[in-house]
Amino acid sequence: MTVTWEELGWERLADGVGRCRLPGWDCTSGLVLGAGTALMVDAGSSLAEGARLRERAQRIAGHRVTHLALTHPHFDHVFGAAALAGAEVYAAVGADAALAHEREELRLDAVRNGLPAADADEAVDALAPPRHLVCGEWTLDLGDGRQALLANVGPGHTAHDLAVLVPGDPEVVFCGDLVEESGEPQAGPDAVPARWPDALDRLLSLGGEDALYVPGHGAVVDAAFVRRQRDALAARFGVS
Repeated sequence: MTVTWEELGWERLADGVGRCRLPGWDCTSGLVLGAGTALMVDAGSSLAEGARLRERAQRIAGHRVTHLALTHPHFDHVFGAAALAGAEVYAAVGADAALAHEREELRLDAVRNGLPAADADEAVDALAPPRHLVCGEWTLDLGDGRQALLANVGPGHTAHDLAVLVPGDPEVVFCGDLVEESGEPQAGPDAVPARWPDALDRLLSLGGEDALYVPGHGAVVDAAFVRRQRDALAARFGVS
């Protein structure tokens, strides 16, 4: 029996494109369907959450998740990655080193934010660096005319921010935590505040005025919202 995106807790944004708002940290995971392919954007905050995302995504797609793009190396976006065994994993250049050498920092951040220590330990033990590293832009051919553009638009929220643009009507831009709607953008110790407004300028140039912008946390927004957040960040950090 065919199930709809909404029946499985996903929000359909365009033909073959949707996203899921996850409980706990209101983190977003995206899904882009191709011909026998499925690209997931971010993987949740634990192996259990990643497994739930994989199961629901595969019920929508009718086949396994073949590709995974990680928007940045924070626990609530990457700790579910190992649950998507067999997927080709993409991230911005430098995210591989962060995931390989900053595991203890990731684990401590997860536990400080309320993830049970056992879940954090399990995820860290299973975490593997991404195989495919994006320096500038990388176009994924998902078949049947479907493409997704992976763009290394950072630094900003972290030193390794990746956006995913899905052409169509409308175009959909998965922003990671460069854009947040449900709270003020978070600038932790690995943020690069002086470069964050530039990253948002690049996002806007990719998506344009009519795109849907999917933040890392919160509701889908438009270009005007991204521009306002860009200007607020510039004022907050004293940059142009």
